[in-house]
Amino acid sequence: MKKLVIFALLIALTFNVYAQEEKEMKKGWSFGLLPTATFSVDNGFQAGAFGDVYNYGDGSTYPDPLHKISWEASYFTKSHRMRLYLAYDSKYLIPGMRLNASVTYMNDPLYSFWGFNGPASVQDYSLWSNRSTVPNVNYYGMSRKMFRVLANVQGHITDNLNWAAGVNFWNWDLDDMKDRGVKNKETGETGYYNKDITLYKYYQKIGAITEDEAEGGTALELNAGFVYDTRDIEAAPNHGIWAEAYLNGNILKHKYLKACAYFRHYVDIPIHIPAGDPVFAYRLAWQQTIAGETPFYMIQNIPLLVQRNMISEGFGSNSTIRGLRENRILTEGMAWVNAELRVKLVKFTLFNQYFYLAVNPFFDAGIITKPYRTNFLKDKVYDPGLLLFKTDPMVYDDSHLKDLIYSAGAGLKIAMNQNFIVSADFAKCFTPGLDAGLWIGIGINYQF
Repeated sequence: MKKLVIFALLIALTFNVYAQEEKEMKKGWSFGLLPTATFSVDNGFQAGAFGDVYNYGDGSTYPDPLHKISWEASYFTKSHRMRLYLAYDSKYLIPGMRLNASVTYMNDPLYSFWGFNGPASVQDYSLWSNRSTVPNVNYYGMSRKMFRVLANVQGHITDNLNWAAGVNFWNWDLDDMKDRGVKNKETGETGYYNKDITLYKYYQKIGAITEDEAEGGTALELNAGFVYDTRDIEAAPNHGIWAEAYLNGNILKHKYLKACAYFRHYVDIPIHIPAGDPVFAYRLAWQQTIAGETPFYMIQNIPLLVQRNMISEGFGSNSTIRGLRENRILTEGMAWVNAELRVKLVKFTLFNQYFYLAVNPFFDAGIITKPYRTNFLKDKVYDPGLLLFKTDPMVYDDSHLKDLIYSAGAGLKIAMNQNFIVSADFAKCFTPGLDAGLWIGIGINYQF
């Protein structure tokens, strides 16, 4: 992260800053490629590469491209997560329609499962992937493999209003942790995590995770709704509204229907600085199951019509409330708000590409609107297996179901041609029991 920031500042000082009134124009193909040299408390260091490929044609649609291809191939050193991703997005391939499609494969041999309903699930980091404190116990561990194919289209109704529809296929393979073990240098013996003492196993014992979903399953989701969009630029708008309202449901086993509503507003602040006016951006969001019940293997999914990032799942982390552990809040319904001030610091050119640096202080907050499987998780729930490691084996306390979840922080953005945006956010959660320390999220694009 330090190298990324230092590199950006050096090239900003080395190359001429171009004037605000200069007309930007890109034609033909443009490529953005970066190594995935990032770090997170959940998954450790990430190795690999990711990037975007843009085709601007004759430049008449710039800064929006005619076609965009995104990809990633990476591996995480701590969780041993492997991610492969390929996506395509275009408003011009099919006349009068927008097509967004992607294929994703992800393997998580040491995936973290924190329980249901966020603040109600008691968090104890001494039981999380820490063999020095509690030998051979990762209480929050399990494994999963995911294969996903998404295809969504939008069609024109009026100047700014579109209809939207899509189909999403998922296949999940869930199991115990796939632990490679740690070798003791003194004895030469290899130690493994105790797979019998995990929250994943305990939820199965009490029925919160049913037998027919504990090992995964398949889902075929259909979605349909409306999109209202007046943004001037899609990747980082200076002004406009982007709102969506749609239904999303599974038609295979474990049927359910979700209602989703998102309102995003970008407000230009007329403080005319050379790099560009600041922008106040906020998002009001709500997602809730209104019929049926979501199976365990799909509860972390956040349905979206257009994927801005490779993974959109779990309340918390990059997708919703920054400052929380990945998938920390698993629930049937939640409302949340994100607000941030986006300030461009400097613009410059490099190798015939247009760049800018920006910062974005932000505030996030949310609350559970419909909890998940409270018939199995009532009052205070204790796991007797934890008596081997701690005197208080409580794993769930429903008195915290309605706790307000909130965090604050700031980010740094490095953008090329107003589309390829490298993002680094730093956040702190202030809700008791959900604190993840100094949270760091490094990826691409603004959160919304």
